[in-house]
Amino acid sequence: MSNFQPQPAWISASTAETEMRVRAFIRSVYAWMFGGLLLTAFASLWVVSSKAMQDLIWGNRFMLIVLIVAEFGLVIAISAGIKRFSPAAAASMFLVYSLLNGLTLSAVFFVYTGASIMQAFVVAGGMFGAMSVYGLVTKRDLTSWGSFFMMGLFGVFILMIAGFFIQTTALQMTIATLGIFVFLGLTAYDNQKLKRFATAPNSDNLAVFGALMLYLDFINLFLFVLRLLGDRRR
Repeated sequence: MSNFQPQPAWISASTAETEMRVRAFIRSVYAWMFGGLLLTAFASLWVVSSKAMQDLIWGNRFMLIVLIVAEFGLVIAISAGIKRFSPAAAASMFLVYSLLNGLTLSAVFFVYTGASIMQAFVVAGGMFGAMSVYGLVTKRDLTSWGSFFMMGLFGVFILMIAGFFIQTTALQMTIATLGIFVFLGLTAYDNQKLKRFATAPNSDNLAVFGALMLYLDFINLFLFVLRLLGDRRR
């Protein structure tokens, strides 16, 4: 007796192919994202373990400015020109950005205790994972979330600027809480966008762009959780 069972009539070959393409695309996005996070962690630990690197980055204000400008430039370049770059060029730019970001993020190891950094990483990872799953499986259209949480992001930046001049615990906790809320929403929104990217032209390039989006969501979520829960070194 044959074990062949026909697919339900509502599952067409094109639908099945599209679903396979989406799953493969999302796996590619997350592979790039985790690769970027590993490179960032490596770069941060490199600075922490090397006195020469600490002197180069934290003992030289000009070098720090160069790194920050380069990071912003790479994010803008990837976002604006992702459709024009070859997959190799887009991937290279993302990995360079991840490396440079790791050099500057090494600062957290000098400000916060190792235990609080690990705690913030685990908490942020759990939050990110939950919202990623929600964004991928929900049937609700999250398009409206994009503009809402982007406005929230601008609000957080304005509060952060104010925080440089108004050093109060209440304001810092407000900034951290709002930042967590904003990036949780953006995580769900960006994950839902991946399903649209999967069927668009230049999907190889868009996989790198998707990885950059999720990388930024996770890094910022981690930093805001660390700001809220982290214990500073004495």
